[in-house]
Amino acid sequence: MRAHRTDRPADLDAVRESYDRVADTYARMVVTTGFGDIRRHPWLKAAVDAFADTVSGLGPVLDVGCGPGTVTAYLAERGLDVSGVDLSPRMVENARRLHPQCRFDVASATDLDLGEASLGGVLAWWSLFNLPRDVLPQVLALFARALEPGGHFITATHAGDGDVVRTEAYGGVPVRWTTHRWRPEQLVDLIERAGLRPVAELRLPAGEQSGPGLVVMAERPA
Repeated sequence: MRAHRTDRPADLDAVRESYDRVADTYARMVVTTGFGDIRRHPWLKAAVDAFADTVSGLGPVLDVGCGPGTVTAYLAERGLDVSGVDLSPRMVENARRLHPQCRFDVASATDLDLGEASLGGVLAWWSLFNLPRDVLPQVLALFARALEPGGHFITATHAGDGDVVRTEAYGGVPVRWTTHRWRPEQLVDLIERAGLRPVAELRLPAGEQSGPGLVVMAERPA
């Protein structure tokens, strides 16, 4: 059985084009400054390490919205059978260049064709906040069905109230996307409604690069 696909957001093309425009700048920041390297952020590294330890041996892991592949490569170093997908073809080109040992494909979180109980883990690391509020629950349900019983999902996103329309990012590159911020209790409720059991939550204060953040890990019950 295949997990059902979800509704396609109307502004998906604009979001893809925006990430294509920022992809090279983002990749340069990764190489020159270590931007996005979880090793520089002990709490985020601890969360990803806990996820890696939990899903080790359960089956393939999918990094949804992998960007230039930084976290995908880290999970591969941890010994996981992991692959990455991203909406932006240019992001995927950079990921393949920077991490040729890993597998990357172009795909939207809304268009994934995932088998029932086919994955040991799903990671969505600051990659779901562009999804409209009525689409995110469908994507979470897709992930829940794709996880095998005992498999885990982890996500990191922007916390807060309301939406922020972005017109530039990463050094002033023109973009057009909306950041949908979620209060912790809202996101946890969505994850539970999708059929997953939250097992850990990490709240992060505002940092140099962004506002408050939220990490949630959840399990598909056996």
